[in-house]
This record gives sequence, structure tokens and C-alpha cells, in this order.
Amino acid sequence: MAEWVNGKVTGVQHWTDGLFSITVNAPIDSFTAGQFAKLSLEIGGERVQRAYSYVNAPSDPNLEFYLVTVPEGKLSPSLHQLQPGAEVMVTKEAAGFFVLEEVPDCDTLWMLATGTAIGPYLSILQEGKDLDRFNNLVLVHAARFARDLSYLPLMQQLQQRFNGKLRIQTVVSREEVAGSLTGRVPALLEDGRLEAAVGLTLDAETSHVMLCGNPQMVRDTQQTLKEKYQMRKHLRRKPGHITSEHYW
Repeated sequence: MAEWVNGKVTGVQHWTDGLFSITVNAPIDSFTAGQFAKLSLEIGGERVQRAYSYVNAPSDPNLEFYLVTVPEGKLSPSLHQLQPGAEVMVTKEAAGFFVLEEVPDCDTLWMLATGTAIGPYLSILQEGKDLDRFNNLVLVHAARFARDLSYLPLMQQLQQRFNGKLRIQTVVSREEVAGSLTGRVPALLEDGRLEAAVGLTLDAETSHVMLCGNPQMVRDTQQTLKEKYQMRKHLRRKPGHITSEHYW
């Protein structure tokens, strides 16, 4: 059974009608960048819980979560209504294996995300540990509209901090926006547009791909990586080129 602790909401950022971030102060155990916690509220006499990745670096005590409101969801509409000072339950111990220690050494680490799944990568990059073994870092955030690229300013700050080692690329599927690619990630890999925009070659010899986001994107992208780039899923017992996590 998970151990729960009381957290206090210290900040709420509403990015769009459906996207928001909450910052929480809670006495949790230390976690590894890329891991997730569960948040819980008492709703109608029932404890409702869902898993959300940490956006903040483990060294930052301000626990940050990036969420999308699912109108028919059991928990997200209630989380969306929280104000600073409100209480929310948090699992004391984080979980998940979408962490750098599960990723093999390579020349270029590609970090691909859709929607709120950008969170784990922001945690990893803000922490900045265990990244010396990669020569290049690529962070790709795909969303439906430009207004959904909530953390683009932070991505740009991180790009400056890594001084040429980190390349960022945004992708928008439902409109054309200057500086962003238009379309879906699998198609942009299939026709080479993503590689061209980033200015780096993606291949099985030198690259590893982390995939986090919408299950359909993850499945389709894995298929493209398998067919076009001869990449396979990375397992401890059988090293490969793809590490993935689904966001529901």
C-alpha cells in the first residue's frame, strides 16, 4: 500500500482553459528525475487518485505537476479548481522507470513528448545530472496548438543553460506556427523533417529515443522507428534504442 502525505497547494498556473500546473509543498521522500507521484482528493466520499510526473527537479522542494483537465474525468476537474492554500494528498514515495539510469550511453539522446508528457524531461533537464555521457540532447514537444506549448519559455532557458548541447523543437499538429513543425511526430520522422529541423541524424548506431505521451503517438512512433531506423525497444536483458512511457 502506498503511503500518503498531506500536501499544501502553493501555486496554480492556468495556461489555457484545459492546461494548468499546480505547485505543492509536501514531505515526500527523495525521487529520481523522470518519476511520478500520485495525487489524490476526497470526492463524494471516495478517495480518487491519479499518477502525474514531477516537472520540478528533485533538488527543488516546490513540487510541480502539469495537468490537462479531462471534462468527464474523476479527478482533474477538481484539481483544476484548487486554489493556493488547498490541501491535496501525495504519495510519499515516487515510482516509475522513465529515468536516465535506464537509458544506455549514446551520442544523441532524443526526448520526444506530446502534451503534458513534457514534464519528465523538464525534471531531468532541470536537475542536469547524468547528462555528461551524451554529446547531444534533443527535446521535442508536440501539441495541438501553439498556445498549448506552456513550457516553451523554460525549454528556451534550458537551451541557453546547456550552451549548444541541447536542441529544442516544437511541433504543432493543428495550425502552422513560425518556428514549429506542423504535423504528427511519426510523420515528421518518416519524411525526415524532424531530423532536418534539428540538424542531427537519428540512427540506431548513435541515438537513443525516449518517448513519452499519448499512447497512440508512442505506438505509431515506435513503429516508425522500428521500420525506418531498425530500432527496437530497450530492455535491461536486451539493450535497444527506445525507452517509452504512456500518458493516458
